[in-house]
Amino acid sequence: MVRALEEEQAHFKSRLFHFRGMHENAGRKAQSEILESSGPLSPMELDRVTSRSQASKPVSNEPVVGSKIDTELMKERFAKLLLGEDMSGGGKGVSSALALSNAITNLAASVFGEQKRLEPMAPERRARWRKEIDWLLSVTDHIVEMVPSKQISKDGTNMEIMTTRQRTDLHMNIPALRKLDAMLIDCQDNFKDQNEFSYVSKDEESEKGKTKRKDDKWWIPTPKVPPNGLSEVTKKWLQFQKDSVNQVLKAAMAINAQVLSEMAIPENYIDSLPKNGRASLGDSIYKSITGVDYFDPDHFLSTMDLSSEHKILDLKNRIEASVVIWKRKMNAKDGKSPWSSAVSLEKRELFEDRAETVLLIIKQRFPGLPQSALDISKIQYNQDVGQAVLESYSRILESLAYTVISRIEDVLHADSLAQNPSLGEQKRNPLRDSSLTADKFPNAREELEKLNLSETPTSMTLSDFMGWALDQGDAEMKKDSADEWFKDNDAKPLSKPPNVVTNKKFSYIENLGGLRSPTARH
Repeated sequence: MVRALEEEQAHFKSRLFHFRGMHENAGRKAQSEILESSGPLSPMELDRVTSRSQASKPVSNEPVVGSKIDTELMKERFAKLLLGEDMSGGGKGVSSALALSNAITNLAASVFGEQKRLEPMAPERRARWRKEIDWLLSVTDHIVEMVPSKQISKDGTNMEIMTTRQRTDLHMNIPALRKLDAMLIDCQDNFKDQNEFSYVSKDEESEKGKTKRKDDKWWIPTPKVPPNGLSEVTKKWLQFQKDSVNQVLKAAMAINAQVLSEMAIPENYIDSLPKNGRASLGDSIYKSITGVDYFDPDHFLSTMDLSSEHKILDLKNRIEASVVIWKRKMNAKDGKSPWSSAVSLEKRELFEDRAETVLLIIKQRFPGLPQSALDISKIQYNQDVGQAVLESYSRILESLAYTVISRIEDVLHADSLAQNPSLGEQKRNPLRDSSLTADKFPNAREELEKLNLSETPTSMTLSDFMGWALDQGDAEMKKDSADEWFKDNDAKPLSKPPNVVTNKKFSYIENLGGLRSPTARH
């Protein structure tokens, strides 16, 4: 009896073990059968078979779940890129360059779109930004160029071979943009310890209508400062933060402008242009630029109506179009071309130089201005994936830096109102920032060298600044003495090697693409 029961239990255990073995080997057996019947599988098919075989297995821990979610999210992102945002798969999607540019832009909008206050980023949004921007930037790791290299064979013979490396502009500029990215996020983290200013809540705005913003950006929270204003230390610290972010802004602007200048002008844009600069500018603006011997760009802009964003952008579009027209007229070989002109080459160059000077001043005075028709056309029809990444990444960093500067200016403006309420009657122009006014447009090489050579810490909380400010007297004396030494010896300080490739002098219209005449008119 006992022996029979033991035999029955042993038989049951053997059957249970056999059942478990069949269950565990089901996926491998199915995979081996497919491999034997249809040959080698593609990675996608292999992943599908593996996922099916593991569907019934319980999840062991949370990191595995998170990694699976990240993997699925990454697959979805890159699927949209490969399909060109055409989820029907009909081949009607946009180019890879534009799809990647849109992906970076949309990611930044979803992550930084809620950045309305001077406060650190939420850990979830920061982690998402770091993870997904790394995914999108990983494409640039596989954009390579052929370069000569030396190789020593086994017998000691030197041979010259061609090897691949990451394209030079990406190798130099992507790390620089990553550094600017980190500096902006660190700057936002610096506001975690401050307690001198806060923001008006929605309940307070509903109770007191006077606290609501009266400018165009009514949805931005209104800063609230003490009745007597901010302390001197806090105001100096805010100005220090603004100056630091302003350096990042100028560097991002310079890189973005350089990349745009190297993009070819699309034929669609050229075909839409009128045949002469007068038709593009209008008689009044055309005479103001070409009809005087001495041209003052500041006086010219003072006569223009720059009261709204639309009017400023319209002026910029007109001037950019005229510069393209004049450039093509200067490159026309004969009088039969539609772009040929009776005006001398010297005068065309003079007109173009005047117009480009006006464009640079507009870019300096109004950094928050939307993209012009030429820039949008270049981005839309650009086929270079590397340039698309550099342009979109630098553009969103430029936008974020401008947003941070605007929020700092809001707090400083609230402090000015607390000390002098009569200033509230003056209307602010949110597009204009006097801190960017300079003698020339920022150069990417120079701006990044400033960031690298600056001995002033870029990440500094208010408490750090209070201790750091005590030592500024000695630092200023050292700086003055060093400047005096360089002045007396007619020398310049040594600088570190540049971090970006900007061999050309900046110009809005530097790459004309082809010089073919337009085939149609709109």
